[in-house]
Amino acid sequence: MIYEDMDDSFYLLGVLLAILTGVVNNFGTVLQKKVVNDLREDSKFMRSLIKRPLWLLGLVMGLGLGTSFFLTAQIFIGPALIPGLMASGLIVLALGSIKIVGEKLKREEIIGIILMILGIFLLGISELSINIAETNLLEVGFLIRTIIFTILLTIFAAFCGIFQKKKEKYKGILLAIFSGFMFALSNFWISPLMGVISHIFGGMYNLGELILFISSSIILVLTNMIGIMTIQQSFRVDQASNMIPIQQVPIQTTPIIVYFLVFLLAAPNVYSIFYLIVGVILILFSSFLLGKKQAQLEEIK
Repeated sequence: MIYEDMDDSFYLLGVLLAILTGVVNNFGTVLQKKVVNDLREDSKFMRSLIKRPLWLLGLVMGLGLGTSFFLTAQIFIGPALIPGLMASGLIVLALGSIKIVGEKLKREEIIGIILMILGIFLLGISELSINIAETNLLEVGFLIRTIIFTILLTIFAAFCGIFQKKKEKYKGILLAIFSGFMFALSNFWISPLMGVISHIFGGMYNLGELILFISSSIILVLTNMIGIMTIQQSFRVDQASNMIPIQQVPIQTTPIIVYFLVFLLAAPNVYSIFYLIVGVILILFSSFLLGKKQAQLEEIK
């Protein structure tokens, strides 16, 4: 009974940390965009920027506090729920854009915020967490499924990269999906990294854990770098307000595959799958409704 209570506490803490990751990251972005917007006409832009405490606070919140919350959440609940829960940050961006851009929230954006809250609530009660500490990351079957998952997402991303050069009309959409697949891989591979990192830095690792650590690190660097570059490229050929929500489609849907087909976990109760699917749908729909506000902040550079 005590262990069940502890598991419930860790699960709730993981959910809270994942939500805080989205909130803190995006609040940091809002602070930085506010300073950038104020300094646009400054001839010594970069020098003035790094002297502003508000901009530095935003940077620390995103890179420091947000990353700490994200990594800890991975330990408690794994990669299945975190991308959806982190979407809570879109609410912060929507509200923050009022102060920066000077526009009021429209009806559809208010609806988007309500749907986001409902979606996050459903994900939170789905209980579809993954305990990385109890997962045998070096089990042959798991490694094979991980490799297949990684190869398939890489192939899908490659197809998008190839076809965007041939289909000019869909160039922006394909680049956004490409970027989404890269971040989906990044969200997955952070879990194996967190699963072996304590052994690596504690000096108590075997060859398999070392290979997994190196592989995870390389994949994380590459996927994040390519993901950032491709979404920026999509902004050049299409409206950011359309591309940002499209990027979220693979990010929000692949965790379902990760939970059931990579980790081969069963739903804790009959309603969990329903909560997960409906929650993801609501979050995606909300992302499309709030995409304009996010795009307005993205355009401030």
